[in-house]
Amino acid sequence: MTLSGKVIMVTGASSGMGRATARRLVADGARVVLVARREQDVDEFGGRAIAIRADVTDEAQVAAAVERAGRLDGAFNNAGGVNHTGPLGDLSDAAWQADLAQNLTSVFYCLKHQAPAIAAAGGGAIVNNASIGGVTGIPGMASYVAAKHGVVGLTKSVALEWADRKVRVNALITGNVDTPLYRRLLGVAEDDPGELDAPNPTGRVADGAEVAAFVAFLMRDEAAFITGAELPIDGGSTAS
Repeated sequence: MTLSGKVIMVTGASSGMGRATARRLVADGARVVLVARREQDVDEFGGRAIAIRADVTDEAQVAAAVERAGRLDGAFNNAGGVNHTGPLGDLSDAAWQADLAQNLTSVFYCLKHQAPAIAAAGGGAIVNNASIGGVTGIPGMASYVAAKHGVVGLTKSVALEWADRKVRVNALITGNVDTPLYRRLLGVAEDDPGELDAPNPTGRVADGAEVAAFVAFLMRDEAAFITGAELPIDGGSTAS
């Protein structure tokens, strides 16, 4: 089945997994609402996308974006980032708060406004990108990991709260994916053609299109019995 007629919001949609997912959703027949902090070009989407400039750490901007979308059948909450890497003793209060705001509070704001809109449209699906940081520890990334663990817990609670209104909510546990953020953490230029470090059992880094295909499946009616789950697409990183 396609996603024809569905309107799906994608946050963090300017690059990486967000952009790849937007492309896949449009290819499957959906209309997408691209939300990001910077201006976006929608020419590649053939008139099936609108771009909204918004900071998802600001509730008023999130609420305005959802209202502007009108009908909403689904959402991929992908916005996030890393504000601090290094020992816990070097973690400032500002960096701690920034990681919580960007990776957890933003998801809270999105869920708070997306869930009622999706329920009003008759139901649908929300996928929150929790990353492997949502279920494992990562040395030197305490604030990011704490926030992403919070996303998993928030996902489960909201899934239970909205299940009777046909709103499904799942957490995506993404592993090593070739994105601008992953390259930045490795210290590799975005246009470097060399192989990226792939510390997972498959020995490779995923392409954003692989994640996009999984998200597109979770948006479809065939996935209607999946909610409140932690779903890994991580090359086996969390299997042990």
